[in-house]
Amino acid sequence: MDVVLVPAFADNYLYVLHDPATGKVGLVDPGDAASVIAELERRGWTPSVIFLTHHHDDHIGGVAALVARYGAGGGLTVVGAGHDAHRLPPLDQKLADGDRVEFGALSAEVIAVPGHTLGHIAYWFAGAEALFCGDSLFVLGCGRLFEGTPGQMWASLRRLRALPDATRVYCAHEYTLSNARFAVTVDPDNRALSDRAAAIAALRARGEPTIPTSVGLEKQTNPFLRADDSGVAAAVGLAGESAERVFAELRGRKDHF
Repeated sequence: MDVVLVPAFADNYLYVLHDPATGKVGLVDPGDAASVIAELERRGWTPSVIFLTHHHDDHIGGVAALVARYGAGGGLTVVGAGHDAHRLPPLDQKLADGDRVEFGALSAEVIAVPGHTLGHIAYWFAGAEALFCGDSLFVLGCGRLFEGTPGQMWASLRRLRALPDATRVYCAHEYTLSNARFAVTVDPDNRALSDRAAAIAALRARGEPTIPTSVGLEKQTNPFLRADDSGVAAAVGLAGESAERVFAELRGRKDHF
């Protein structure tokens, strides 16, 4: 599967997916229609499906215009969480945890990841080794808890952490530089993290994206996936405490970093 990153707003990434086996084209969280349409027109592609992860405007704002442009005769299917159907654009398919969505020759498993929002879902394309996780997991970070609890978000992140290490992770924001600066304060003895923070600073200085990351890399360096690591717990003064308690402390510190 080909994945095209489309920058939008201050720091969003919208995604255009292309299945080379069938020519099918999909969109993930198209918050801005103009940016997506420009990319589609440049490539001569017509989308057949929109995948939504959650209800925030920067993820759904372009859906109506895209459906109006490409959806005549039902040619553009919109899929998203049935739990949030009341605050998403009209859905052609309402999804729940464990459902599968067909996309050309590929298939995505729906993973419920409440925390950032209660109805947040992610799409895991096992055959393409790709995860589209919206605002649940970021490079070296995770989403703010606007609606869920620390326990819910920690459970969601553990599910994503359990995916194969080679899985490419496509998140929705370029928050990585700030996340790296925070991460080294709560995992100071992690050499892999300090090396990665330096590499990230160089990437951003050149204006290059830090996405995709991988599950394996995040397991090594993302403190929010390492809340059950004794070193991280000790670094935040919570040695011997539960992983959920450590995660809550990490998230609270990042909120005020």
